[in-house]
Amino acid sequence: MTTQSTAPLGFDEDHDTFRNELASVHTDGRRKWVYARKPSGRFYNARTYVSYVLLALLFLGPLVKLHGQPILLLNILERKFIVFGIVFWPQDFYLLVLCVLTGFLTIALVTSAVGRIWCGWLCPQTIFLEMLFRKIEWLIEGSAQQQVRRDKAPLTFDTAWRKGLKHVIFFGLSFLIANVFLSYIISFDALWKIVTDPPREHLAGLFAITVFSFVFYAVFARFREQACTLACPYGRVMGALVDQNTITITYDRSRGEPRGKMVRGAQEAARGDCIDCGQCVTVCPTGIDIRNGIQLECVACTACADACDDVMARVSKPTGLIRYTSEEAVRTKQPNRLSWRVKAYAVVWLIMFSTAATLIARRPAMDVLILRQPGTLQTTLDNGDVSNFYNVQVINRTNTPFTLQYRVVEPAGGSITPLGPIGDMAPYGIIQSRLLLRLPSTAVKGTSTPVRIEVTQGGQLVEMVETSFLGIPNQ
Repeated sequence: MTTQSTAPLGFDEDHDTFRNELASVHTDGRRKWVYARKPSGRFYNARTYVSYVLLALLFLGPLVKLHGQPILLLNILERKFIVFGIVFWPQDFYLLVLCVLTGFLTIALVTSAVGRIWCGWLCPQTIFLEMLFRKIEWLIEGSAQQQVRRDKAPLTFDTAWRKGLKHVIFFGLSFLIANVFLSYIISFDALWKIVTDPPREHLAGLFAITVFSFVFYAVFARFREQACTLACPYGRVMGALVDQNTITITYDRSRGEPRGKMVRGAQEAARGDCIDCGQCVTVCPTGIDIRNGIQLECVACTACADACDDVMARVSKPTGLIRYTSEEAVRTKQPNRLSWRVKAYAVVWLIMFSTAATLIARRPAMDVLILRQPGTLQTTLDNGDVSNFYNVQVINRTNTPFTLQYRVVEPAGGSITPLGPIGDMAPYGIIQSRLLLRLPSTAVKGTSTPVRIEVTQGGQLVEMVETSFLGIPNQ
C-alpha cells in the first residue's frame, strides 16, 4: 500500500511509503536524519508549560532543602539517599527497593491505562531535546525545511557559523546538565565547593564531568530519537503493557479512511476525512506515521494530534481525527473503558504504595546497633572483671540533635566505657564507633551471655538493644 504526499518542497519524500523499517534508518542501514517540523497547538502548549515546571524543579531542586536536607540526593558513594527530605541509609535499603518497585509499578499502571505519558510529557530526554535543544536549533538554523535546504546545499559561511554557534551552545547546555545531575549525587554544597576551588585540585573530577558532558552532547546533538528507539528499553516494555483498551495517541481509521487528496462532488462522500497531507509525519520527532497504528517509536508527544487538528480546522472538518483514545473505542465507537488488567495493576499498586508509606511512617527516629567486635576474645581486667569490645552504629533520622546515654540493664553490675563518640548525635547524623563492655566475672554464666543495653535521651527510652557477651564462666 502506498500513499502520495502533498507536503511542499518534497520535504517528507522519505515518508510517503508504508513503514516497514525504522523511520530513522534507511533500508541499507544508514542513518536517516529526522527533520521534525515545529509543532503548535493546545497539546504542545500544555507540554511546554509542563516542561517549564519540570525544568525549574530539576535545576532548582539541588538548591531547595527540606528539614535541612536536599529534596533529592542519590549519594551512591556514601550509600545515602534522600527523597523529599526523607533520609535512607543502607539499613533502609529494603524501603528504598520497595519505593523503586512501587515507582516501576506506577509507570506500568499509567502506561497500561494511558500509554506513554511518561515518554511524551515527563521524560528528561524528551523535555531536554524537544523543549531546549530543538528550540535552540530552530532559533539558530531556522525551520525544518530551511535545515533541509542548508544540509543539501554546499557549505557556506552562513551555514557554518550557524552550526558552529548551535554546537557551542549545545555543549554548554550539556555541561550544565551534567553538573546539575552531579549535584543530585554529591549535593549542591559539595559541587559548589568543587566549582569554586582551583581546577587543578579536582582534575580527575573535571575530566569525568567533561566526559559526561560529551555523552549528553552526543545524545542531544546526534543520537536524539535513537536514544528512545534503540537504547531505551521502555519502548520494548510498552509492547507488553499496551493493549486494545489503552488510551493513547490513536488515528481514527474508521473516520479517516480511505484517505486521499481533497476532491469535490460525488467522490468526496466516498473519501475519509484524512486528506493525506503528511503533516502528522513531518511534525513527528521520531519520523513515524501514526496512521500505521501504535508503534514502538511513538513517544505519545501529541505533535501529530496538534498538526492534524490544525489541518482539520482549515478544511472545515471536525478535529480529533488523531486524538487520545483507544483502538477498542475507535472500533466499537463506545466510550473508553479501563481493562481488567489495569484494575488489577491498580489494586497491586495500592497495596505496595500503602505498604511503603506505612513502613516509612513507622520507622524509628533513632536506630542503634551494638554488635560484638568479631575476631576478639574475652579480656580479663586487673580487678577480675571480664570485658568484650563492641562496634556501635547509631543513625539519627530526624533533624534534631540528640545526646544519648547508655546503661547495662542485664546482667547486673555491667558498665560501658566509650572508645569513641557514641553519645552526641547531629541532625541526620550517623555514628560508627566502639565501646568496651565489662561484666563481673560472676555474671558470665555461659560461653554466650545475653546482654541488654538501655539507650535513653533526656531520660526517655530510645531503644533497648539486645546483644551477647562471649566469655568463659568461672569454674
